[in-house]
Amino acid sequence: MKKAKVTTNFVCQECGYDTTSWLGKCPECGAWNSLKEFHMAKSSSVRTQSSVSLESEKPQKLKDIVFKQNSRIQTNLSELNTVLGGGIVNGSVTLIAGDPGVGKSTLLLQLALNMASGFKGDKRDNRDKGVDASVSSVSSVSSVSSVSSAPLKVLYVSGEESVEQVKMRAERIAEKSQKGQKGQMSGENLLLLSITDADEIVTQIQDSKPDLVIIDSIQTIESQNVPGLSGSVGQVRYSALQFVRCAKQNNIPIIIVGHVTKEGMVAGPMVLSHMVDTVLFLEGEKFAKTRILRSLKNRFGPVDEVGIFLMEETGMIEATNPEQLFLADKEIKALGSVLVVTLEGSRAFMVELQALAVSSGLPMPRRVVSGIDPRRVELLLAVLQKHVGLPVDRMDIFVNIAGGLKLSDPAIDLGICLAVYSSLKNIVLSKTVGIAEVGLLGELRGVGGIEKRTKEAQKMGLKNIITNKTHKSLKDVMDSLNKV
Repeated sequence: MKKAKVTTNFVCQECGYDTTSWLGKCPECGAWNSLKEFHMAKSSSVRTQSSVSLESEKPQKLKDIVFKQNSRIQTNLSELNTVLGGGIVNGSVTLIAGDPGVGKSTLLLQLALNMASGFKGDKRDNRDKGVDASVSSVSSVSSVSSVSSAPLKVLYVSGEESVEQVKMRAERIAEKSQKGQKGQMSGENLLLLSITDADEIVTQIQDSKPDLVIIDSIQTIESQNVPGLSGSVGQVRYSALQFVRCAKQNNIPIIIVGHVTKEGMVAGPMVLSHMVDTVLFLEGEKFAKTRILRSLKNRFGPVDEVGIFLMEETGMIEATNPEQLFLADKEIKALGSVLVVTLEGSRAFMVELQALAVSSGLPMPRRVVSGIDPRRVELLLAVLQKHVGLPVDRMDIFVNIAGGLKLSDPAIDLGICLAVYSSLKNIVLSKTVGIAEVGLLGELRGVGGIEKRTKEAQKMGLKNIITNKTHKSLKDVMDSLNKV
């Protein structure tokens, strides 16, 4: 029997650049030591079932293609529907990644239980009206209407756990969430499978024909057609290609769980993110309940929406009032504490920003920052010293975002300056909100979504809202605070 010819290529794990020889630096993206060896067996006499079916497809005219607006699967998680752009698209492939223990498997198993049992509950009208619902702005107060769904056939493939272990987690989730659900969760339509062979998984999907497939995780899947261990570049690319083909041919949505690297990026070759339709990222602090689901790529919806969940004993639940989730008290009564308004997707969140300025006995005063880019804080401290005259060069400055949230919004620049000023001058800035970007010349610059941010602050009863329209420079802001 003639053996298949094996070719050796080197693939960049950052951008997917392919070459026949090893290089220390990728010529495409410039990353060092990112090219990994990749073996692929080629045989001209072997044709897979997927390749034959693809060749049998005929080109169709655009006017003859019928698209159904209701070709999305609605879940009972409105936050997930919003991030996906109105629901799960039939035939789509979604990759969800996140740090270990953040709740990826819990969220997907809970989704599988709900979809397999059918659900009946409430939904927010302006967040689940269909494909175009997420395009419109999401108001902080939304009306509620009834939503229901018939039970769907769900296939849950676990490469990390046995079917007994998956059932143990499912029973725990169903038992603890039984009190808060309208109706009972049943595993009648939930199929569990614990294998790691990619070709066998595709065969099981074609035989069982489920309405939804969840694969946990792509790094544990391997195939005998590709040399190498599971999680290698070749195995991940091959497995992802088979799942994408299966989803498109059978019009079955597939959700794939992916691991992350120590840098916080999706593990595996970058080409994996290009192959799938949607890339979601679930993030959150290990010791905090808050979980934020972001969309890094979405071919069927926007990428500026986020979903807010809370990790509880009953599993992942949606935040009832996410706009005030990171706010302990709407009225500030302490030195060095200021309220800021940040945008996550299309939502405006009130966040408490804290600063502490104390005299330093060190030649180089300390700058300890949590939740913000330290270099940005250094820049703002230099502006305060140059244009306002604050002696921050002799002070230890500590800046923190309450609630464990990480922000990169330039609109919080003014809030950082106000918090440092409040702590240094011993002035309590109650009912004061700063919404502006601060330039190197001390001027206040406008930011996006100013109307939405202002409305959120006004809804909380805050009257002193400082923006670039009320004050021109940071010096004007500080002078007005001294007069009060």
